[in-house]
Amino acid sequence: MKILIKDARIVDPFNKIDEVSDVYIDNGKVRKEKSKKIDRILNAKGLFLFPGFIDIHTHIREPGWEDVETIQSGLRAAAAGGYTSICMMPNTKPALDNDGVVLSVVKKAKSIGLSRLFPIGAATRGREGRELTEIGHLLEAGCVAFSDDGNPIENSLILRRILEYTKGYHTTFIEHPEDKNLTASGDINEGYLSINLGMLGIPSVAETVIVIRDILLADYLNSSIHLAHISTAGSLNLIDFGRKKNVNVTIEVTPHHLVLDEGYVSELDTNFKMYPPLRKKEDRIALVKALRKGFIDAIATDHAPHPKYTKELEFSLAPFGVIGLETSFSVLFSKLVEDGEISLKKLLRYFTFKPASILGLPFGQISEGGLADFVLFDPQKEWEVTEESFHSLSINSPFLGWKLKGKTRYTIVNGGLIYQDGEFQGHPNGW
Repeated sequence: MKILIKDARIVDPFNKIDEVSDVYIDNGKVRKEKSKKIDRILNAKGLFLFPGFIDIHTHIREPGWEDVETIQSGLRAAAAGGYTSICMMPNTKPALDNDGVVLSVVKKAKSIGLSRLFPIGAATRGREGRELTEIGHLLEAGCVAFSDDGNPIENSLILRRILEYTKGYHTTFIEHPEDKNLTASGDINEGYLSINLGMLGIPSVAETVIVIRDILLADYLNSSIHLAHISTAGSLNLIDFGRKKNVNVTIEVTPHHLVLDEGYVSELDTNFKMYPPLRKKEDRIALVKALRKGFIDAIATDHAPHPKYTKELEFSLAPFGVIGLETSFSVLFSKLVEDGEISLKKLLRYFTFKPASILGLPFGQISEGGLADFVLFDPQKEWEVTEESFHSLSINSPFLGWKLKGKTRYTIVNGGLIYQDGEFQGHPNGW
């Protein structure tokens, strides 16, 4: 389609653009000159036009748990949240540890024709940390990175081999930084609150001990590594140490760790049970400060759907995890940008070209001749997060009941309008 987007405020931090202008899309690409034939005109006055958001850490439960989240429902949630590309973690059943499973996931996602989906392959077979997967075959099948997410690589020799292979294949390993020997049976952050509530705690050192091990090994091998969902000030200090030694270490943080702290757990609402657990107020402040300084590389949702009945169990029995695709940008726009904690342009960096650069994806910018992956965002739209507002099959959000400002109105992928005000339409030419 030939689409003309009129009078949008275009904000693209990669190209340092912030101006009110028109954008013309022809054959899935951005064009300066429009032809005489226009198939559709979008009046975007009062709306922001951003590069499409990119999430490098999404959990889709298909195959294995289709009652919790399917590829289609996950892609709908992504489109509703302004995400034009999501990277799917391998902890499905079976795991994304062979090219057959990966190819089937990619084929189904393309046939749905909504947001782009990129699989992250398991680093070891069954995500068991013992035997490496066929990294070359998985890359050919469509994987863009490797991880045993949900499980850390406990054996340092196995980690060494993974880093050597991913370096050789010019791809990325994503570590889940958790020493499970230290977190066993814990439910919330270890500290005064856990003692006061009489609950087993998860100490911050369980994260930092893996962070420093991985940094030291990456340094020794001259390899890159990406650390998922960093949650503590201590980890930030160790990452700073590694970067001063010129270690190529990139990191992500989640929206919930940027706006919530352990105080929200005091009522024992299981929608605040997540991994890593919500940390101390000082840790949250340190994460926001690192975001402002440009120390963070990406904001990732860690979208982790769970059935409602499992989240209705008592706190110690309920699973870890919260959803985030549909709320992440609006929450941070409301709580960080509107409150003056960070500028809009800086926040956008962590949703667009910075996560794309970690995995070598050609997205996250608005450039002449470039791919037309956009989100049109209404900064004045006020809305409440309710169970009925979700397109995901799961509703385990810590932001239920929050009143937010700012909402995605349109999502465009490959020049096709796939989402408009709660309605979806698969792109006829896919991506």
